[in-house]
Amino acid sequence: MRAAVNTSYGPPEVVTVTDVPVPEPGAGELLIRVDATTVNRTDCAYRAARPFFMRLLTGLRRPRRPILGTEFAGEVVGIGVQVNQFRGGDRVFGYLEGRFGAHAEYAVVHQDASVATVPAGVDQPTAAAATEGFHYARSAIRRAGIQPGDRVLVNGATGGIGSAAVQQLAAMGVTVTAVCAAEHADLVRGLGADHVVDYTTEDFTRLPQQFEVVFDAIGTSTFGKCRRILRPDGVYVSSELGPGWQNLPLSLLGMMRRRRRRVVFPFPEDDQAVVEEIRDHLDGGTFRPVIDRTYPLEDIVAANRFVETGQKIGNVVIAVRQNR
Repeated sequence: MRAAVNTSYGPPEVVTVTDVPVPEPGAGELLIRVDATTVNRTDCAYRAARPFFMRLLTGLRRPRRPILGTEFAGEVVGIGVQVNQFRGGDRVFGYLEGRFGAHAEYAVVHQDASVATVPAGVDQPTAAAATEGFHYARSAIRRAGIQPGDRVLVNGATGGIGSAAVQQLAAMGVTVTAVCAAEHADLVRGLGADHVVDYTTEDFTRLPQQFEVVFDAIGTSTFGKCRRILRPDGVYVSSELGPGWQNLPLSLLGMMRRRRRRVVFPFPEDDQAVVEEIRDHLDGGTFRPVIDRTYPLEDIVAANRFVETGQKIGNVVIAVRQNR
């Protein structure tokens, strides 16, 4: 099978598309023929081993898992013994951070992992792009304790995480202020944003109104800069660790000052129940991942380069089987 392989850490060019053996499903595992996957910030971080401490998880000198890819959609074409949740021919999608392997024509996934069936009427590229942004946004929303009627500002509202957050918040009945470039204002309003701030002409940290929650979905702000736009008991939550990894110690401090402005850190939940929740949102039409562009598997190096520019809108899809 064809797969995108990186046997060393580094820039996009360390990835090579080559032939490797098709994996064999073990007990309780599914063999999935991958139709579509994505390249996202997580893939790029693991490929480059940034920050460096990630090597403690992925291999000090070289990657233990040379085929990356966290998101996938495909078809079950083989099953191991003791599989009882899925059948051959099922269209499935899911999330594989840690195990990886989606940047290939075939991948093996345990039936109890973060995998679910694709709803009727949802195409494979859409399903493939649905998991990472949604589950990170979901974790931030839950960790921040956001409730219907709250006022929430989302910085980076056009990214994979930010665009998923806007849709989830809108479905909850939250008043959403989205920060993005003016050219994308119609997009984020279509996702459910009530107000839009153009970051190219206005500093959102100087807005006159205050919010119950500020969610920085791209990690370009800090708690210190956002304090003045938080209500006295407001919460700052970010998808990134922040300068000097400050969001981790600040979140610990925040646990002791719940009635004051504070930071929370969104450790993500990643299990089958979360993917099933995503499936329900896809099926109900309350969530559609934004897709910027699509590359064939053979051009995955170019996809990595583009993601690293920080200019993508939503998600970057890799068409593994271009006829699907």
